[in-house]
Amino acid sequence: MRIEHVAFPCIDPVAAAAWYIEHFGLRIVRKTDDVTHTHFLADESGSIIEIYNNPKVEVPDYSSMHALLLHMAFTVEDMEATFAKLLEAGCSIDQEIVQMPNGDVLAMLRDPWGFAVQLVKRDKAML
Repeated sequence: MRIEHVAFPCIDPVAAAAWYIEHFGLRIVRKTDDVTHTHFLADESGSIIEIYNNPKVEVPDYSSMHALLLHMAFTVEDMEATFAKLLEAGCSIDQEIVQMPNGDVLAMLRDPWGFAVQLVKRDKAML
């Protein structure tokens, strides 16, 4: 078995998908034009997230949730440049850039919809 995708509801999945495509380089692998406006977005490795708005469930207030409870993490090569670029793109800071004792460099931002996005520069790749 392998993970196919991870999903989370969003108030405006159309705008969020466009934002993640523009600022994270994701691409649409499938979408619907029904009431849910579901977007399956993949990165260059094939990891997929699903962003949708299904009226059967309430969209959580992500901005009120601690970022360690739920977040998406993205690997970056240039932490400072990526951090600055995402702030210009509408992110807010949840945690400034920090270096961990093991050498990893981390930062936590909030996307324009309040969802926590972690930037990670690993000292040693996990895979």
